[in-house]
Amino acid sequence: MKKLIIILTGITFAFGAKAQQDPMVSQYMFNGLYLNPAYAGSHDYWTSTLSFRDQWVGFDGAPFTGIAAVDGPIKTKNMGLGMILMHDRIGVTKQNTAMFNYAYELKTSATSKLAFGINAGISQFSANLTQLLIWDTQDQVFQNDLTSKILPRMGLGMYYFGEKHYIGLSVPTLIAYQKGMDFSIDLSKSSFLRRHYLLTAGYVFDTDKDIKIKPSVLLKYVNNAPLEADINLSTVYKNTYWVGLSYRTNDAVVVLLEYQTNSHFRIGYAYDVTVSKLRHYSQGSHEIMIGIDLGKEMIKQKTPRYF
Repeated sequence: MKKLIIILTGITFAFGAKAQQDPMVSQYMFNGLYLNPAYAGSHDYWTSTLSFRDQWVGFDGAPFTGIAAVDGPIKTKNMGLGMILMHDRIGVTKQNTAMFNYAYELKTSATSKLAFGINAGISQFSANLTQLLIWDTQDQVFQNDLTSKILPRMGLGMYYFGEKHYIGLSVPTLIAYQKGMDFSIDLSKSSFLRRHYLLTAGYVFDTDKDIKIKPSVLLKYVNNAPLEADINLSTVYKNTYWVGLSYRTNDAVVVLLEYQTNSHFRIGYAYDVTVSKLRHYSQGSHEIMIGIDLGKEMIKQKTPRYF
């Protein structure tokens, strides 16, 4: 069974990857830039996150994802800039992505803003097809490795936010180009990418001076796939300790922990308990997040970043 995932992912890649999904993250509430380009510069300081996800532990060739993100404001221009670097590996396939993000903010009230964002970058795909265990050793599809496929891509997003609330709508990959095909808004022409429609929202409720309750949700829709919902409820104690529980439909229950060591540094951990049929073969998934916030405004801030 452990070898099966390698075979299946390789075959899927070779024949077009018609259901290619963006890499999954459990701590999505702290990976705003990864989900929505309009998130760039939404805080009054520069911030960075580094996350690693080891999915379906116990499977040979199971997914592994690393994401590095940095963003910050250009206050005099009501703009935000950001950059994402990502590496995703599953079976014999690898994906490396670099995306640049731009956002423009409009102040809608004394406590809220509305941002519009755009991203642009490239993804590079490769596959070591010769490492696959196959039945037909004469099949020409698997005789050579796929060394490199470069795809330019672009996405859009909207983000309405304040200190204790947010709601976002985004399509991280709206259009893409694949060599030999037209540059098209129809991603069905691309073998490697699918358009994801994302809706995110969250709010912070004050219960007393020490405890806050923070619900959040991520809805994901991909054509020809069921709607996916990731629903989270977290408790924040003294703006320092975070404990949360999430449910991802038909996939996993997630336990989340975060510790805000000081005004600049935080670390988070998530463990996915698989509830699908994969639970018989997987030991769950682990995800670690490290966040560093920089800038003079951070020193003045008395509360942590909730989103």
